[in-house]
Amino acid sequence: DSLTLVLSQRSCLGFTSFSIRTLLRSKEPQISVKQVGLRFHRCVLGPELLSDFSFLTCAALCAQVCKLYRFQTEDHRWLLVREQMSETPLSFSLPKHLLSKLIQEHTDRVQEVKELGDLSPHWDGLRHDVISHCHHLIGCYQETLAELDKLSASSCFKSSSSKSDRHLQFVPTNLHSQRMEVTDPDCVWYDVITFGAPADHHQAFKHGGLTRLLSKHTNPSSVIYSQDESSRARELLASVAQLQPQVFGLSEELLAVSLEPFSHQTHQFVHALKDELVRSALLAIHDQHMATCDSSHAHSNGLICENTAANQEGPASSGQQDSEYDEEEWDRVWANVAKSLNCIIAMVDRLDSVPSAPPASSSSSSSSSSCSSWQEQLLPLVLTLRDCVREAVTKARAAMTFVVLQGALSATVNLGSPHVVQRRHAVFSQALSAVVFGFMLKLHESLKDPQFLLQLHSVGILVQLEGLLSTYGDELGMLEDMEQSVTDLRGAAFTVTQTVYSFIVRSPPIRGRFVVEVPLPPETFSSLPRELKDGCLIRVDAVLFNIGINQQQSLAERFGDVSLQDRLNQQSFERLKAYSCFLSDGIQSLPDLLSSLDSSLEARRRKNVEVLWIAAMVCRQVNGVRLTSCKSAKDRTAMSVTLEQCLLLQQRHKLSQQSFSSALDSMRRSRQPSGLRSPWPLQCLAPKAPRWHLYPVAFLLVTSHLLVLWLILSLVILLAKYQ
Repeated sequence: DSLTLVLSQRSCLGFTSFSIRTLLRSKEPQISVKQVGLRFHRCVLGPELLSDFSFLTCAALCAQVCKLYRFQTEDHRWLLVREQMSETPLSFSLPKHLLSKLIQEHTDRVQEVKELGDLSPHWDGLRHDVISHCHHLIGCYQETLAELDKLSASSCFKSSSSKSDRHLQFVPTNLHSQRMEVTDPDCVWYDVITFGAPADHHQAFKHGGLTRLLSKHTNPSSVIYSQDESSRARELLASVAQLQPQVFGLSEELLAVSLEPFSHQTHQFVHALKDELVRSALLAIHDQHMATCDSSHAHSNGLICENTAANQEGPASSGQQDSEYDEEEWDRVWANVAKSLNCIIAMVDRLDSVPSAPPASSSSSSSSSSCSSWQEQLLPLVLTLRDCVREAVTKARAAMTFVVLQGALSATVNLGSPHVVQRRHAVFSQALSAVVFGFMLKLHESLKDPQFLLQLHSVGILVQLEGLLSTYGDELGMLEDMEQSVTDLRGAAFTVTQTVYSFIVRSPPIRGRFVVEVPLPPETFSSLPRELKDGCLIRVDAVLFNIGINQQQSLAERFGDVSLQDRLNQQSFERLKAYSCFLSDGIQSLPDLLSSLDSSLEARRRKNVEVLWIAAMVCRQVNGVRLTSCKSAKDRTAMSVTLEQCLLLQQRHKLSQQSFSSALDSMRRSRQPSGLRSPWPLQCLAPKAPRWHLYPVAFLLVTSHLLVLWLILSLVILLAKYQ
């Protein structure tokens, strides 16, 4: 660990860095700083933070580097500014949690499809594909998890040089919190989470990113069922498997005993079948069957052909085919069970109402005759009911088997090869780790803000990702990966739980697939609104604004395609506007900011960074989480963060115009190698002069005319430069 101090007055006046171990081992471990007006009101030594940070914030931050500045305002006051850059153990711990959940999820999926019983050859082949696909992913994830367990014992950080490491696919690159504290006179914190754009550098981008890869495997005719629908289907299969034998067993008892248990159980059976999911699944089976019938293998799919029967008159003709499927077919099937039950109830009531007064001497024979008559009259109705139940069970099982298997296919095989699925999981893991980090910091800073807590359980938390990637070459593939990660983040949610630990926090566990539990100490948890204490899900509304700012973006704007960036920015604006409409009444400046953002997007200027500035302002106005990333979260990210910090000082704390440039230079200059494992060299932070005369000679040698033109242009540019 090290302690770094920067003494600043308009610019960086002093800098020193030394080891804490060296300080403690010295004979006179004293620090003497002579600087008028300088006061140290917080100190960071090793992993311990001051009391103004909560225990969870302590657990979320590590390897911190602090810098102090002092800048003058327009009214000749002094701003004391402290920058704190921190890593986080979440870089490794959260991907490990996610990997464990993915392993369990795919293990459960294998078990689910195995429990579907006997299937037709076609569907059994699809089941085999799902099982093979899941086993491959389970093996890869177990290997990755084992490697992360080894690495996390000695590190909690993934440097940019390791972004292509196969075993670090799930770990975010260069993840930091950039925290700026301004004392003016009260303390105000501004946070930005920085990390390398969530992308799979190991598999690279030869065939594009996830947007292109998933579009190649999308089957428009496939039916996609959600995880909730698959769960409902499994529950209904279990209910049918339990209720059918009970109905059949009680029907036997009915002929000899009583009606009431049989009637109650049959009503339960009918209620279980009355589910819209069964009806819609049967229609989907029929639609796929009709599509299959266009080929010569139309009738090879046993499960489909057997369960698209058209006749609803009764179970006897259930094998008939009907090219025009009646959407009300399933309603009649389960209704036949209820009608058959009603017929039995009516018959029992009629038989009970018939008086019988047999002679005393022949009571035994009369009782036997009466029982025989009861059975003879009820037997046809009971057999009809059984046939109706059997037909309903057959169709319901086929429909729910279709839902479960189709859900498994959608979650695995339909997404493409295991490598594509693994890429999507890895990219999501990187983005989720950064978002969880930002949310934890935001939550603990705003626990005393009732408006923020109300916002959490009413409209969720806004997450604004700022991208600085170009739409050219490999970075276009990175942007496509990032786009899919943002889409998947919208399926995530947070929930707040209570923990009994004090200053020892376990990493937030992931419940289900996309729900992250954030623990709070009892005294803090008790002060939350009732909705949050009851486990209300805090949904994540993620938006992505991207503006390429490097020279590759210049090529893309002149000769390439920027449609992906335009589409992402416009879609994110619409989502941002929809989210903000719930809060605009309490924030007066919000409508004006949204209007300015809309105008800036419509202008379609090249490298229009104004879009990013306004989007960041909107995010801060609505208490959102800010994240900034470029390829590796070094050069462009550092330029963006320092500019944003100086703009905040100018707009919210009246930083003087004369001090703006010096403050920006100081903050960028201080991001030189200073103990960080991912240093930001000075030369990378300065804008690079364009070198237009160095065109690719191989391309220009295609024709002699182009070569001559290139020589002339290069000569003109060189002469102009040296004049």
